[in-house]
Amino acid sequence: KLLYIVIDGLGDLPVPELRNKTPLEAAETPNLDMLAERGRLGLMYTVEKGIAPESDVAVISILGYDPARYYTGRGPLEAYGAGLNLSDGDLALRCNFATIDSNGRIIDRRVGRNLTTPEAAELSKSINSEIRLDTVASEFEFRSTLGHRGVLAIKRTGGALSGNITNTDPAYTRMEGFGVAESKLGTETFLEECRPLDESHEAKISAELVNEFTSKTASLLENHPVNLRRQSSGKLKANAILSRDAGNRLPSLFDINEHYGIDFACLVEMPVERGIATLAGMSVIEVPPPSGNLMLDSKLKAEGLIKNLSCHEGFYVHIKGPDEPAHDGDCMAKKKYIEIIDKEFFGKLLNTLNLERILVCVTADHSTPCKMKSHSDDPVPVLIAGRDTKSDGLRRFCESECAKGSLGVIPKGSELMPVLVSSLRQE
Repeated sequence: KLLYIVIDGLGDLPVPELRNKTPLEAAETPNLDMLAERGRLGLMYTVEKGIAPESDVAVISILGYDPARYYTGRGPLEAYGAGLNLSDGDLALRCNFATIDSNGRIIDRRVGRNLTTPEAAELSKSINSEIRLDTVASEFEFRSTLGHRGVLAIKRTGGALSGNITNTDPAYTRMEGFGVAESKLGTETFLEECRPLDESHEAKISAELVNEFTSKTASLLENHPVNLRRQSSGKLKANAILSRDAGNRLPSLFDINEHYGIDFACLVEMPVERGIATLAGMSVIEVPPPSGNLMLDSKLKAEGLIKNLSCHEGFYVHIKGPDEPAHDGDCMAKKKYIEIIDKEFFGKLLNTLNLERILVCVTADHSTPCKMKSHSDDPVPVLIAGRDTKSDGLRRFCESECAKGSLGVIPKGSELMPVLVSSLRQE
């Protein structure tokens, strides 16, 4: 068996509040440390050095796909994972409900992180029923997913659209076709105009359609009953939609089961990870959506994995948690979340595993330093333990210890999966 466990946004940098340790270094993680003692450690650039990746491109990479060859944008992956039907030429974008003021200044990109999924669904219902796009003959569907998150798909009648357009969300930009965190974000940010990135008619009208959608939804949402109720209770309005990472086709990923000769299943919560995993050919083990209680969510995910352990040979598990407080700059909460995952997920899991028969890899999709409040291009920690893995003699799973490990620095995330498969197959 291969257990490939990815902890979202785990990597970090030292912070003064934790005595110049990272949240992972400061956390009490006896179960992860036990794995570290029995295994090999290293660091990894999940895409490549110099790129601060979003989760989607990083996950594609660490599952063994070359992003330069396979990546087509987060929007299509997110939409597919959310259950929208897409054809080549349809435009899809990842979206966030956000709070803006009358000048378009962004007050909060995530509506204070307290927009409930039912509230978002009510707003989405109004958007789909009350807004029509007139730039060109087209139809759209906006779907809220979890909390402040959503996806937008636009279909042009009798023609194609282009994903070669800019974001309206200033927190992310595009680098060599990849969605990356904007490294020079100012203290004040504004809802941006979507612009074409080439001279094609398709890119021009795609940008115009996104701007029309952005403007009309802002007008609709400002005094929507959901937002008036939120305002009366002292909460921020979800009065704008930010969009990013456009694409107009799904990637053609090779079948991961056939390629590596391993029957894979996934345990993932978020639409983008689900979209990638299913496009790769993995079976889906259903897990409940995030409840807001990381202790419960971690326990349920461990139970789901244990229950299905005999059904598949490989498992890709994506664990949310540390990324969110890191985006909020809360290093103490990130430390606490890491400790919860160690106790409730790894503690429950390791009590049932025979590590002589199971290879475990633990890593992250990207670093999210608390002092930056965004993804960075820093490498992430990696451990490989179980089977006949020779120990590096190191005692902790953290950035500083992983820097000493025998795996060294893996320059591209796509190089890790072949290493795992080779380790799994060796006698």
